[in-house]
Amino acid sequence: MTIDFMHEAQALRDELVARRRDFHRHPELAFQERRTAGIVAEELNNLGLEVQTGVGKTGVIGILEGAADGPTVLYRADMDALPIHEENSADYVSQAEGVMHACGHDGHTAIALGIAKLLSGHREELGGRVKFVFQPAEEVGGGAAAMIADGALESPAPDISLGIHLWNDLEVGQVSVVPGPAMSGAGMFEITVHGKGGHGAMPHQTADPIVCAAQLIVALQSLVSRNVDPLDMVVLTIGTIKGGSARNIIPPSVTFNGSYRLFREETRELIKTRIREIAEGVTQALGCRAEVDLGMGIGPVINDAEVARRARDVFARYADDVAVVSQPWMASEDVGLLMARNPSAYLLVGSANRARSLDFPHHHPRFDFDEAVLPLSVGLMSAAIVDYLRADA
Repeated sequence: MTIDFMHEAQALRDELVARRRDFHRHPELAFQERRTAGIVAEELNNLGLEVQTGVGKTGVIGILEGAADGPTVLYRADMDALPIHEENSADYVSQAEGVMHACGHDGHTAIALGIAKLLSGHREELGGRVKFVFQPAEEVGGGAAAMIADGALESPAPDISLGIHLWNDLEVGQVSVVPGPAMSGAGMFEITVHGKGGHGAMPHQTADPIVCAAQLIVALQSLVSRNVDPLDMVVLTIGTIKGGSARNIIPPSVTFNGSYRLFREETRELIKTRIREIAEGVTQALGCRAEVDLGMGIGPVINDAEVARRARDVFARYADDVAVVSQPWMASEDVGLLMARNPSAYLLVGSANRARSLDFPHHHPRFDFDEAVLPLSVGLMSAAIVDYLRADA
């Protein structure tokens, strides 16, 4: 079987760009992706796929059947946006106040639809099927679990799982293919420091939760530098802090939250234990009290070495100008839940173009990417999928 994947993908470029820009103009937050899901379902129906909607609340599944029996390849894309006010000036800027596609999910959805269109034109050459999973709510970490609870990994169960994330730490033309741990697991926490409020001019009558929270935030950094093995990669970040109502009032409480990233699940319990111990120790020493919520966590994304190797080989055959790197990343993804039951690979495809200032980081209000990555990704991943579904294999 001979398919010119890269040429066929390039022929879809205008359609891919138009689709991605439409999604970008109309971003939707986690579990609110109704417009996006409706467009996805309509397109998959038009291509003749078997379509399920409302999977995991707003998720969509489309099954493309080949002409012969064979394995099932799951391909996953996420659809949700972030609560960020966009600061770009492109003509496709977000039309939803305070909501923005700042992580590339608009591109992921457009790419998956492009793969479905390319492969639907080659059904007679495929042995097996592709199960396209369009997932909601990746950014809040609940979408994959919700889809699994609604049977996304059943009827049919996948034999192989694949997916990509556009990545602005890499230039267009680079792809990160990592055997083993590829993206970190994550945990979230929230700590409320309860003190005793009062007048700003009489701090001796109070137990100042702001000063206590500041000490606690600094102390928590010692968790990584002094409690975790230096060879074990861990990142801890405080993302928000809220407290107080006026400059001359010491408030009764302060709340801050954060996240930690890790590659080894064995490290998770150490981190959770030390967060609680440090919080209780520091607050008690300063006359306050800590209320600690350690929340839920997601595991790391672990690529199967053989699936990763096959992807590298496929890229070398069909796109020898693509530079493959092997670097794990500290960002986290709940796609690991969808990929944990069978051999899988989640790949990062470079989307930055520094010469055009398209290199702002993910989750930044000026995030954008080079749209040349759209047909490139469609071609690469179509080839990788077909490597498992060759009817003549």
